[in-house]
Amino acid sequence: MNLKRRLFWFAVFGISFGYIESAVVVYLREIYYPDGFSFPLAPIAEDILRTETLREAATLALLWSAAALSYVRLQSRIAAFFILFGIWDIFYYVFLKLLLDWPASMQTWDILFLIPLPWVGPVWAPVAVSLGLIILSTALLIENEKGRYATYSPVSLLCGAAGAGLIIASFILPALPVLKAQAPGTFPILLFLSGYILGVFAYLYALKSARSSAHSLHKNGVA
Repeated sequence: MNLKRRLFWFAVFGISFGYIESAVVVYLREIYYPDGFSFPLAPIAEDILRTETLREAATLALLWSAAALSYVRLQSRIAAFFILFGIWDIFYYVFLKLLLDWPASMQTWDILFLIPLPWVGPVWAPVAVSLGLIILSTALLIENEKGRYATYSPVSLLCGAAGAGLIIASFILPALPVLKAQAPGTFPILLFLSGYILGVFAYLYALKSARSSAHSLHKNGVA
């Protein structure tokens, strides 16, 4: 299967799963937020919270399974996972807007994730992450399709890990008051942007290394 066809089915999978996710949230909000979702969060029974947390873990496993079935090489699988994740996340908000007319704007705060602690942030932040993952991961898969694979230096790996850590921290830190049944704190935008820039740098390094290695092989008559 060529890349265009794979990307088409990634889109079908991600959009469909985005609807399923939004449908679950419609049911939860009908039960816990009949007058509209807002912070502080309504109390949720422990067994329901555990079920919801496990559902999120199952979501990640399902996305990874689709990526693993699509590619053999780990690099390509990770890129495919990020594309699926990004499409799913964006269309989750698209369908919530269509079904509930929510969020009111991209500045609206949302509970993003529950593992290992609650993550919160304005809607624009996860959407920005998802767009970046889709664009850069697609670019990497284009290189992989041509037989060009990225190599990673310790610096690029460190930048990628640090970038992911800073972005996650920017979502968890304002969520700490939520654990005390309070509204979230101020979103640490500088922390988020620092992580985003580091993550983009790590991805661009991977793309550059893939193209450089292919050029080197061609120059030496190997390819």
